[in-house]
Amino acid sequence: MTQSVVVQVGQCGNQIGCRFWDLALREHSAVNKKGIYDEALSSFFRNVNSRTDGDGADMCRGKICSLKARALLIDMEEGVVNEILQGPLRDLFDSKQLITDVSGSGNNWAVGHQIYGCQFRDQIVEKLRKTAEHCDCLQCFFIIHSMGGGTGSGLGTFILKVLEEEFPEVYRFVTSVYPSREDDVITSPYNSVLAMKELTDHADCVLPIENESLFDIVSKINQMTNCGKLGSTVKQTSLITSSAGGIKHNREKPFDAMNNIVANLLLNLTSSARFEGSLNMDLNEISMNLVPFPKLHYLVSSLTPLYTLADVNVPPRRLDQMFSDAFSKDHQLLRADPKHSLYLACALLVRGNVQVSDLRRNIERMKPSLRFVSWNQEGWKTGLCSVPPVGHSHSLLALANNTCVKPTFIELRERFMMLYKKKAHLHHYLHVDGMEQSNFSEALSSLTDLIEEYNQLDASNCGPAIDPPRLEIAL
Repeated sequence: MTQSVVVQVGQCGNQIGCRFWDLALREHSAVNKKGIYDEALSSFFRNVNSRTDGDGADMCRGKICSLKARALLIDMEEGVVNEILQGPLRDLFDSKQLITDVSGSGNNWAVGHQIYGCQFRDQIVEKLRKTAEHCDCLQCFFIIHSMGGGTGSGLGTFILKVLEEEFPEVYRFVTSVYPSREDDVITSPYNSVLAMKELTDHADCVLPIENESLFDIVSKINQMTNCGKLGSTVKQTSLITSSAGGIKHNREKPFDAMNNIVANLLLNLTSSARFEGSLNMDLNEISMNLVPFPKLHYLVSSLTPLYTLADVNVPPRRLDQMFSDAFSKDHQLLRADPKHSLYLACALLVRGNVQVSDLRRNIERMKPSLRFVSWNQEGWKTGLCSVPPVGHSHSLLALANNTCVKPTFIELRERFMMLYKKKAHLHHYLHVDGMEQSNFSEALSSLTDLIEEYNQLDASNCGPAIDPPRLEIAL
């Protein structure tokens, strides 16, 4: 069994991380009724003998003694991390897993990347190595961060580069939350484009998620709930959108429902690594099968059910609807419509009581309406995990390497240029040691090159795929 380490950076990264650990514990407790430390738990948790002195010895088997998350919590402000340490999850972490400061990065990528990166590099490397030493077979680092602020974008991408240098053989999956157009951080286009260059150069896979899409999904759920249409369509206590039944909080924060969706994306992504299934999919298989070109590693994700009722005995029609939903724009965690763009490859990670035949039937059903590149018409990767999410009989996570990410990148470049043409706010960045205007021009050039690669793919596959003629045999 392999292990993964979560590195949560900045306010957004730590808030999503908090929801992830909460929901992961709830998911494992639903399966692990006897409180035994098993291989599934070991993928994200250590079992520590807290009675011993010092660091606490890992216990490989037997009863759960004291679970510690395989995680590193990093923020240059103390607020969110302190809140986690004073909350119900406090026993999951200790001081050896934390790196905090008090002044913050001031919404400035350069401060997070250049100043705090250099200042905390040795400490970050030491804590990462300590965390890695507790793993028998470390397979993946998950970085959770936002693109718009200073710490998440700047320090988050600095850590990504450190991981590549110090652990070159370990996969680097990044969950990046992109700011909305109405973001209250004026400099977020600068921060996002500067961070994009690092993601393109140093990540194995990036799961871009837009705040606007999360907000739209949660708004639809709330609207349907308030309209009284709940009974037939929305599961109010769904693990996807609700904290009900999880660790008790005094009050649910405004972003908790949005963060729950991202946390569930990670739970579903890692389900095959944690639980058994008839068709398990390893994390390295996602990168191997979905990333045909090194820079085009941005995967559009969709999750279902989000607001669809999932009964225990689901008739085929409703199961088929789940597959249809995964390709509709309403279920994408990015404002995109993959059905009307070009697929390089697609992965379907299914959980619950679903048969391989159901999977194959739905792929064949969806194929005619999806446009794949001519050289990868069978570019599907599938995984079946037998353990469903809590509160549902089955779920589906779709990961699409699709040119539909291009409009998001084009819009980001346009917002960047509105500031950059006027050199607005540039002085805040250039006064930081090691930061030069060439950093901006290189980041802009990197983003433009990325967009152009997607343009070339679209241009070379503008027509419908035509099956090659087959030899006819007369009988």
